[in-house]
Amino acid sequence: MAEQIEVTSADELITEDGLQSKSKGELIKLAGQFRDRRNDLNQTASERASERDDLNAKTREKVDEAQEHREKRDTLNERVQEHKEVRNQLNADANELFDEVDERKSDLELDEGKDLEALKQEIEDLEFKQQTEVLGTEEERELIEKIEDKREEYQSRKEKLDQSDDLEELVNEAESVRAEASKHHEKVTTLADRAQKHHNQMIEAYREADDIRDEADEMHESFVEAQEAADAHHEAFVRVQKRLRELDKQEEEEEQAERQEEQEKALEEAEEIYQRFQEGETLDTEDLRKLQKSGLL
Repeated sequence: MAEQIEVTSADELITEDGLQSKSKGELIKLAGQFRDRRNDLNQTASERASERDDLNAKTREKVDEAQEHREKRDTLNERVQEHKEVRNQLNADANELFDEVDERKSDLELDEGKDLEALKQEIEDLEFKQQTEVLGTEEERELIEKIEDKREEYQSRKEKLDQSDDLEELVNEAESVRAEASKHHEKVTTLADRAQKHHNQMIEAYREADDIRDEADEMHESFVEAQEAADAHHEAFVRVQKRLRELDKQEEEEEQAERQEEQEKALEEAEEIYQRFQEGETLDTEDLRKLQKSGLL
């Protein structure tokens, strides 16, 4: 914080009555004080103006830094948006492919019942039971019918799977599209994080710029105070100098009047001596000198 300077007017520093009442010596001393103080204040004002300009330059640097972060943030946000659009489109395409897989599975009834390995194992278990256990006529007939039903189910399901050779390829395609969408989602996350960092740095740079700008404004106010005080002291100095010139002129006029009076007196005395000389009076050396000085002899 710059030293506070009390700003006064020239009238407060030296009134007209004060100018008239002071002697020449006092005015000379006062003029020196006003001059020295003016010079000190001008130096202070210059230093504060330089500090203010430095702070304003730092403010511009921080604003430029903030603008750079803004541009980088905006560029990254544009890339985020681009990857979002691609990701969303890929997810939509993947959803359509998975829906098609589900529809085809539904059409083939592949999601219902047991898989081929399970059916095959059941058939083998039933055949083993038929071969190893002693069964009644009715029990054996029921077992044989059950084995035939399982074999028909196995064959039917096997035929449906044979008809869906490209289903796995469709699933692979859907999963590949979903994986590509995930890559773009990772890009979105990474770029968004970078954009947020630049946004935070932009906010911080603007905050620092505001703080420095406040310092610059305070320094400018201090500069104005020092400059106004310097101007007041300069004006007071000028007024004292003017009064000194008036006194010098007054002294010169008084001295000139005094010399004029002395000359008139000397001429008057010389005329009296000359009159005595004409009347035949003997003049001494001093009288002759006065006559010569006056030009009458």
